[in-house]
Amino acid sequence: MEHGSTTGETDLAAAIEALPGAHVMVIGDLMLDRFVHGEVDRVSPEAPVPVIRVGADEAMLGGAGNVVRNLIALGAEVRFAAVVGDDQAGRDLIAMVAGEEAVEPYLLVERGRRSTVKVRYVADGQQLLRADRETDRPLDDTTRARIVDIVANGLDGVDALILSDYAKGVLDDDVIEAVIGAARDAGIPAIVDPKSQDFSRYRGATALTPNRTELSRAARTMAETDDEVVAAAGRVMADAEADCLLVTRGADGMSLMERDRRAAHFAAETREVFDVSGAGDTVVATFAAALGRGLEPSTAARIANLAGGVVVGKTGTAVVDLDDLRRAHHNAAFADNEGKLASAARARDLARRWRRQGKTVGFTNGCFDLVHPGHVSLLRQARGACDRLVVGLNSDRSARALKGPARPIQGELSRGQVLASMTDVDLVVVFDEETPLALIEALRPDVLIKGADYTIDRVVGAREVQAYGGKVVLAELADGHSTTTVAARMAI
Repeated sequence: MEHGSTTGETDLAAAIEALPGAHVMVIGDLMLDRFVHGEVDRVSPEAPVPVIRVGADEAMLGGAGNVVRNLIALGAEVRFAAVVGDDQAGRDLIAMVAGEEAVEPYLLVERGRRSTVKVRYVADGQQLLRADRETDRPLDDTTRARIVDIVANGLDGVDALILSDYAKGVLDDDVIEAVIGAARDAGIPAIVDPKSQDFSRYRGATALTPNRTELSRAARTMAETDDEVVAAAGRVMADAEADCLLVTRGADGMSLMERDRRAAHFAAETREVFDVSGAGDTVVATFAAALGRGLEPSTAARIANLAGGVVVGKTGTAVVDLDDLRRAHHNAAFADNEGKLASAARARDLARRWRRQGKTVGFTNGCFDLVHPGHVSLLRQARGACDRLVVGLNSDRSARALKGPARPIQGELSRGQVLASMTDVDLVVVFDEETPLALIEALRPDVLIKGADYTIDRVVGAREVQAYGGKVVLAELADGHSTTTVAARMAI
């Protein structure tokens, strides 16, 4: 598979950190997603169908509302224009949107309109049935004029516009033409998640984000191989006069086509698929936020690819936040080191598994900036005191808080890669706090290791570890080695 952008790993990490603060306007089809969870242990005597014993029942914003939820999770500020019916579902949707502090809502109520509701029945993580109640009728003339006016006059200070088309009647030809034209006039990118098979309806859009099936139907041709996707994309991009097209291809990853540039194909970041519900919403939200922050389409596509890989590993209409993206980025970078970089939750699960196998779990922590022989000695002694060693690594932010604005010299990804390559280290967990206490409490290590320049009463987590029967080990220090000394020598 041809590779996409050559953006460096550090640059991609910085691009992820640039997402918060994006100002995005969303217009589209809002719906209510309900999930009815339960258990199935028998078949109905009345018909050959499973009987679900209902337990939890949850509701959340769906459709364009799920795009909004994903934007909020990324730290964006959102203006949201949509239409609901004059029914209970519509009132519920209005209340749910009003509860989101990062959203400036412009929800119109159209009398006689039915709000769209999708109810999914789920047992053991699998959907058994989806029941939809919806309308796809066009807006009446008054509502259409009002929503176009809201968008056209609400783009001041906005970085990007998203059109979330679920073919429920809000985005008809007149609305699409008007709002894309307004975005063009305002000089902001208009990104469309299309539903129509006629992409010429979205003429003038900056970018479209169809999935493979939607692309194939619009182009009226196969879109399976890389060459087929490129050919189909070229045809519909001409119809839409779009600047670029980002195609989601399931297990085959994503493909980005830009005018006058070679196509870029991104391998799927997915490790295990649980639920694809709302994955397209996550992709368009992430891609649009990145474009709105001024990132190149290739970089925006890489971040969206990470987000898409994360969200299909969750259940329900889920969202991806910044921590998810950071972990996904780190995990991808650590693939060659057998996934040694782990989230706190995964590290906790692995620690429990190791203890069940009769192994002792050790923990040490630090910034490990410019790894030197002193660090190597500490890690070797730490590994000698346990069967499995987990290293807590200060994130760039927490390292700055501890060491000052000039540190760390190397980013967390680079520092983590060095640690993960060492045979004495079994797992690396990046933490944002100034101390690793929360991580220690989650892992409950059998042995806590720190350098002998500390006394036990000054070791963070020592009291907690000793309280449940663990021990604290102070490792001997290798003389004459420190990051500060190494850095000073480099400056000479």
